[in-house]
Amino acid sequence: MKNRDRPILGNGGKRSKLALAVLGAIQGGVHHQPLFCAGDRVGVAVSGGADSVALLHLLLELQPKLGVVLCVVHLNHQLRGRAANLDEQIVAKLAERHGLEFFVERVNVAAKAKREKLNLEDAARRARYEYFAALVKRGKVARVATAHTADDQAETVLAHMLRGAGLAGIGGIHAVSGDVVRPLLAIRRAALRVYLREKKQTWREDASNRDTTKMRARIRKNLIPLLEKQFQPAAVEHLAALAEFAREDVGFLEATAEARCAAATRKNADGIGVPLSDLHGPPSICRRMVRHIVKVVKPRAGELGAERVEAVLALADSGKNGKSLELPGGVTVRRERNELVFCPASAASAKTPSRSRRATEKLSREFEHTIDFAKGKLVISVPCLARSFRFTKIDWPQKTEETNTNGSVLNRDALCKPLVLRNWRPGDMFQPLGHRKPRKLKRLLNEKRISRWERDGWPVLTSAGVIAWARGFPVGAAFAANADTTSGVQVEECADSSH
Repeated sequence: MKNRDRPILGNGGKRSKLALAVLGAIQGGVHHQPLFCAGDRVGVAVSGGADSVALLHLLLELQPKLGVVLCVVHLNHQLRGRAANLDEQIVAKLAERHGLEFFVERVNVAAKAKREKLNLEDAARRARYEYFAALVKRGKVARVATAHTADDQAETVLAHMLRGAGLAGIGGIHAVSGDVVRPLLAIRRAALRVYLREKKQTWREDASNRDTTKMRARIRKNLIPLLEKQFQPAAVEHLAALAEFAREDVGFLEATAEARCAAATRKNADGIGVPLSDLHGPPSICRRMVRHIVKVVKPRAGELGAERVEAVLALADSGKNGKSLELPGGVTVRRERNELVFCPASAASAKTPSRSRRATEKLSREFEHTIDFAKGKLVISVPCLARSFRFTKIDWPQKTEETNTNGSVLNRDALCKPLVLRNWRPGDMFQPLGHRKPRKLKRLLNEKRISRWERDGWPVLTSAGVIAWARGFPVGAAFAANADTTSGVQVEECADSSH
């Protein structure tokens, strides 16, 4: 019998109490889904420390019951010189002793931290999970099991609380994160050391874990012992339970926010719009709606902090029409009348000064099309707006309901060549039907609360240089159909079928 097939049992062939507790955690899983399935190739992340070595032995003990194939995974962070290399050698020998396949990767974490502007701890964590993900992607393993314990959970919850985290942060470490599973989250660190001593199994101690210049080490060495001794002996267990309750509540809130986003948001050529009224609800839901929309829209990585989320909600609550915010991940959110529009900011716009960028955006929405009514119906496509404009000659008078339904009607006899469909321009004057004199179109657009983004490319129809029609307004007073009109021109706007 090969070592990989031999169950490692203590107490006369019976599984230890600790192994049975871990078995229950694996089989109970999350939402009644087990952490492993029979036949899975499970990579056990082993650093050489007590927790990960104990995890390996516990899974070896449970292997016949679980029906999984085990292998050992190790990442050498290259941070502790010879000590790091010795860790790698010891883990390799441990894998060999039990006949397990061994996967190892070496990453210069210090260089990664400098390159990506991260602290060493964060860079090391990212390097580990990137390596785990690569192993899964290459088909070497189906899952990676890490040795996070109840103590790690308590430390994480306290660290997040001290940093001012919200409910999601208090949720701490999840038992399942993608293809990474954590079977020991309910197990105390001390119990794992007792287990290893009973098996006479040695382990490596990482001196950096005792470095009290780091918050995590101070929490482990000073704060948790103080809480257990002077306040609550079961502090770690209670903090772990708090994390579980928080995760359950977060799951419900996230699902509710996503459902509201699905019902309220609309996609357009620029991005995603959400009515302001849908962001005037319970803050816990609205904050998550903002985060969800940004996650969908953002073109690159970026952490959306709590302050930026509150700024977005303030924009929805009392911001001025046309005002915008730049968010991490390359996202711009702007207020357009009764909604917020979230859209990705292009790489070019991120590097271009705002005034120049504005000029570029305006230029991209400039258009001009001369109209010839030789035919009874004419359709003009305006690609930069993703819209089409249909001009149809009709007999007059028509039924009032048809006019209201089908669009604006101009007096054809009042129209003069050249007829031009173009974007509005600064200085344009327009006298809509019902107004006593011409006014600047810019002022009329402001009164309708049309933001400056929407205003770019705003379509107008000119007759011999005079505006006869503008989107969203009554037809020009001098061009409106009247009692003497015998022939009209109907103007309709619709989505461009080619977009």
